[in-house]
Amino acid sequence: MSGGGSGLWRLPGLATARSYKREWLRTDIVAGLVLTALLIPAGMGYAEAAGLPAYAGLWATIVPLLAYAVVGPSKILVLGPDSSLAPLIAAAVLPLAAVGDPEDALALAGILAVLVGAILVLGGFLRLGFVTELLSKPLRIGYLNAIALIVVVGQLPKLLGFSVDASGLFAEIGEIVGSVVAGDVDNVAAAMGIAGLVVIVAFRRWLPRIPGVLVAVVGSIVATALLGLDDDIEMVGALPEGLPLPQFGGVDWDDVLSLLGPAAGIALIAFADSGVLSRTFAARHGEDVDGSTEMKAIGTANIASGLFGGFPISASGSRTPVAEQAGARTQLAGVVGAAAVLVFVLVAPGVTAYLPDATLAAVVIVAATALLDVPGMVRMWRLSRIEFALALAAFVGVALVGVLEGILVAIGLSFVAVVARAWQPYRTELVELAGTGFHDVNRHPEGHRIPGLVLIRFDAPLFFANGSIFADHVRKVLARGETPIEWVIIAAEPITGLDTTAVDELVDLDRALESSSIRLVFAELKGPVKDRVIRYGVADRFDESRFFPTIESAVEAYRNRGSTTGSAPDSAPGGSGPE
Repeated sequence: MSGGGSGLWRLPGLATARSYKREWLRTDIVAGLVLTALLIPAGMGYAEAAGLPAYAGLWATIVPLLAYAVVGPSKILVLGPDSSLAPLIAAAVLPLAAVGDPEDALALAGILAVLVGAILVLGGFLRLGFVTELLSKPLRIGYLNAIALIVVVGQLPKLLGFSVDASGLFAEIGEIVGSVVAGDVDNVAAAMGIAGLVVIVAFRRWLPRIPGVLVAVVGSIVATALLGLDDDIEMVGALPEGLPLPQFGGVDWDDVLSLLGPAAGIALIAFADSGVLSRTFAARHGEDVDGSTEMKAIGTANIASGLFGGFPISASGSRTPVAEQAGARTQLAGVVGAAAVLVFVLVAPGVTAYLPDATLAAVVIVAATALLDVPGMVRMWRLSRIEFALALAAFVGVALVGVLEGILVAIGLSFVAVVARAWQPYRTELVELAGTGFHDVNRHPEGHRIPGLVLIRFDAPLFFANGSIFADHVRKVLARGETPIEWVIIAAEPITGLDTTAVDELVDLDRALESSSIRLVFAELKGPVKDRVIRYGVADRFDESRFFPTIESAVEAYRNRGSTTGSAPDSAPGGSGPE
């Protein structure tokens, strides 16, 4: 086989096809058909939540599943429209779209998906899979809780059969309450919507093996057709005939530039969600997924979605577990699901003309509530007030300021928290405990100090923001000394970094101590950090005699100072600690 052919077969989906086992076929087909029951209503519902035509959700389901089956490294990850992305898409697209023109909004959403995909593909080639670390657990919990609230509030008017024009969460809640009080609720629509909620929740609780979403959707379609309700309440409407083609008419370069910022934010969220799901499900099956390969695959699926009538997508946290529980073994389950949805679109596009908007709102509301994690917030409050504050900031920012703005603010606060921890790290004096070494004096007040010696530990890298804090801490400990101090030993293992500002602080501190006949030495300083000291040109001051491989060897050198020159003992000359 030629080199090009070999390269083609290295695509994850095709590689899986080469090693496919016949016994997997039945379970993959069954899983794909089960998955179809969720793909259709979920896709349409999330499209509506994003302010787009419901049918766009089906193309954003079919195309990404087929694309990911070829290039995706995870064997059972299910891609498609997602509730966490819907508000992001709406916030990016609707302000640019012509008022009341769903086709204009869909064209912009297609461009947005292509931009998201291009960013992810580029990030994958640049090996940027680590960017998900920007979204820490507190941010994700706060973000998901806010998204759940935004989606639920946004769907309540459809559930109850009226519309609101307010923008902003508080204004929208106020208008919803006002409409309910004024009696604007459509009783028929509300009955259909609330019945859908009850059915979905009841089946999820007592008959989880039967997809309650499918029961609610089919039941509402049948009831609408039998009772002739399609002229009485708002319907999703029949699907357009034929296959979708790229339709970017009316979109200019100014719109594209306006979408770049939102695209970057959506790309980060989409990959964060997909990356976590991919790693989680791969680990369950004893497999490993490369983050950058996953990034390229999610990007490719987004580009395909945007080119064929869809919008930005990510992995689904609700449909992927369904596929797994139904026995999916490979990407074929997603292909079967996509094919089944395609058959529905081509054979029975008119069925959705009898699907009430209220029922679709019920589907979205139940899915959105699955994003809520109130116990997670409570647990975070108990474990770390700082992380709880970050989660709360993400929640408030996303819910009140805006989805994209809130995420950026929360990420900024995370960086501030990281800097704050390094700026004011834990620092302490060490004391000797007989037979067990040297320990924190705050935890072991029974320990004893060695006369004339001070042992200090500083639990952070030294950089411009904390160099003076480190020096001040040394001076404060010395000021508490009961006997004249001759040596200061820095237990330096936690010091994993050093910049030029911190080096200057160390030199100033050493000069001040030297003027008082106090020797400053380092124990367990890591090799790379010591190399920086040499590289910064102060090796003549901090020569080899200042570095010891262990605290014990430094203390031993202090105790033997009368019989030596004060340098490191022969057993460990010039030691620099762990390399």
